[in-house]
Amino acid sequence: MGDNNSQKIAHFKPLEYSQIPGWENDNHLQALNALLWSAKRTKEKPYKTKRLKVDASALNSILLKMLETDFDGFNSKQAARNFFEKNFKPHLITSNGSTDKATDSFSGFVTAYFEPEVDASKVQTDKYKYPILKRPADLVAINDDERPASIGKTFFFARKLSKTNTNRFETFPNRQQIETGALDKQGLEIYWFESKIDIFFIHIQGSARLILKNEQGDNVIERISYDGKSGHEFTPIGKILIERGEIEREEITMQSIREWLLTHSDQADALMHENESFIFFQKIDHPEPKLGPVAASGVPLTPNRSLAIDHKLQTFGAPIFISTKNPVGTDEKPFQKLMVAQDTGSAIVGSARGDLFIGTGEEAAKIAGAVKHPADFIILLPKKASSTAHSDYEVV
Repeated sequence: MGDNNSQKIAHFKPLEYSQIPGWENDNHLQALNALLWSAKRTKEKPYKTKRLKVDASALNSILLKMLETDFDGFNSKQAARNFFEKNFKPHLITSNGSTDKATDSFSGFVTAYFEPEVDASKVQTDKYKYPILKRPADLVAINDDERPASIGKTFFFARKLSKTNTNRFETFPNRQQIETGALDKQGLEIYWFESKIDIFFIHIQGSARLILKNEQGDNVIERISYDGKSGHEFTPIGKILIERGEIEREEITMQSIREWLLTHSDQADALMHENESFIFFQKIDHPEPKLGPVAASGVPLTPNRSLAIDHKLQTFGAPIFISTKNPVGTDEKPFQKLMVAQDTGSAIVGSARGDLFIGTGEEAAKIAGAVKHPADFIILLPKKASSTAHSDYEVV
């Protein structure tokens, strides 16, 4: 830390709660209920401090105390607000030279995501031809110390080689290589789909609610969630379509991208292959079916309260207030809500960059696809940790 090779990646500016736009009008009880899921997870598997050095130990201590609390005392919005103000100190996150799409008036940028609802089959048929894959046994997470020079610095997953090989790891196959047979005949297929485009968007969202038919012809719901990636960087194909003049920048949405792929079937595969990142999935038994999918942090997502962050930088379970000047969905007021860092994604890169979880299904998809908002990220640091925290965070 702090040597000549260090790069400052964020600055934390202390604030008072009275300086947070919309803080007093938020429903803090909803945020507290979302945070409670992280508290339950922490008891089983404590969260770890990441590169921004948000103290996971101090955060975990607060979360564990939540489980010892009589929650009848948190049966009002005001009581929940008091809990956050008593235990946390707000800090505005500003980035230095990151990929955040910040503006002069906002320090960061938010998009949104949803849980797709898609027809699927457990067996391959003439209709359901294209598979979702489970994680291969030789795909492993790697850190900076383990990564060989032959693998790019942006890779945090790789193929683990046999013990007899002089190299420990190699780059895993990319999307095009996998879709043209690199992992065939390994028994990795867990569900089959009618459309490659559906699969592509499931990869982007990182989860899905699947509608299957049982032997009686009745609908059965099963869910899948993220379980690792090939390691390649995420490439947004919407940006490529804009650069090629296929879709105007102001018209780019998830729906317009899908429509382009459907109407350009002869070019769709090639375009999707330009996003080399390939996602693997697992079937999950959901603890609370009415909530969203189980996320990377091990908790079910809460619509409009769960936030996907850059997990290389941010600590799971951290409360983060998102403030924009733009509304989300049918709301007329700007989106100003306390969220909880509970998920991550390939496209989320930077300390002031996030993805709002909207919900499940087609309506959530329409809302999520239109969110591209400059925003402020105000992280609530545990008071004991924030009192001694440095305002500049560096990473080697």
